[in-house]
Amino acid sequence: MQQIKGLYKVSRPLTTLTGALAVVLGGYVAGTGEWFNVTLAVVSTILISSSANAWNDLLDIEIDRINQPQRPLPSGQVTPRNAKIFSFTLAVISLIIAAFISWPAFLIALMANALLYLYSWKLKSTILLGNLVIAMVSASSALYGGVAAGNAGPSLWLFAIIFVAILGREVLKTMADYDGDLNESVRTISTAWGRKAARIVFYILVGATLFMMLLPYILEVYKPIYGYIILLGVFPVILYVVYRVSGERSGAQLEKMSQLMKYDFLIWFAAVIFGAYV
Repeated sequence: MQQIKGLYKVSRPLTTLTGALAVVLGGYVAGTGEWFNVTLAVVSTILISSSANAWNDLLDIEIDRINQPQRPLPSGQVTPRNAKIFSFTLAVISLIIAAFISWPAFLIALMANALLYLYSWKLKSTILLGNLVIAMVSASSALYGGVAAGNAGPSLWLFAIIFVAILGREVLKTMADYDGDLNESVRTISTAWGRKAARIVFYILVGATLFMMLLPYILEVYKPIYGYIILLGVFPVILYVVYRVSGERSGAQLEKMSQLMKYDFLIWFAAVIFGAYV
């Protein structure tokens, strides 16, 4: 029972909900009503994320013995062998589920699994490359939903917007983790180029995110209510984050801004739901 509880904690299922919502959003804008396949894609996405979380904790076990000794692996609640079996099992099940959806869905699930494993193994300590992988996998969740629903075209807008937005948030997270990463000799854009350069890149990506979010409104891809929601609900929060990041902030303060951006994405999700409603 302790092992089961520990494996549940290692999988961190609550952190997978944003990805699952992106899949639902991709299936929703597809407009085909193929909700059974979209549901399969949601389950597969949760398994992929949970598998990656377990794999990441397995590779970080030595660091966590110092920084997070209460976690299941460094505390001994879960053995490394069981964590590895658990991670691989979830990955395999996610691929089997994806195979029942379609061949393109299987390829997306395979790509996501491979990239997330590679990220934890080799790409975490890289300048932007690891951040690009996380942004790519996050954005592919919406595409996964569109593919599962049988109409991937409308989800390409979501893919582009999520990719740029998540990449910006990833850069912000490197700024928040600066002190710890520097201490552990982890190479990120912030530790390698400096926080000032990372802040400039963050501003550029935020600007690109605002433009990409506004574009479907300008081109009338979505109904006017989409524009009203992002202009009155999404943009003010993002601009507040930019204002807060402009000064010298502690890692804890920057982490709060990163979390605020994450919650702001949920407002954007709502904007898409209302704007794409048929």
